[in-house]
Amino acid sequence: METPAQAMLTDQRIGTFMASSASVHSPVSTGYTSHIFAEVESCNEGEYRWGHNMLTVADCRRRVQIEFFLGTKRERRRSLAKINLLIAILTRFRDALAKEIALIEKAKAK
Repeated sequence: METPAQAMLTDQRIGTFMASSASVHSPVSTGYTSHIFAEVESCNEGEYRWGHNMLTVADCRRRVQIEFFLGTKRERRRSLAKINLLIAILTRFRDALAKEIALIEKAKAK
């Protein structure tokens, strides 16, 4: 089983993009790679607001892409609310998983 320490996390600037990515490699025999890729296009000091801002989460055959549009004041507020809600939900999900893992490990130890 992979642990977070086995995931590769990188941040890099590619042209006008700031890209963060993490990948967890499954065994070679599966032919799949799980990854998270976050792209934030530079607004060029606020002059360009129509950039590409996307979060991609992929696991085996599934892929989810979530866009964070910054073109209008209303959409900037919505995008910030969306990422804050996503972080809150993922944090609660992680905590619930950790609890279940601890219960399973405790039961296995008996």
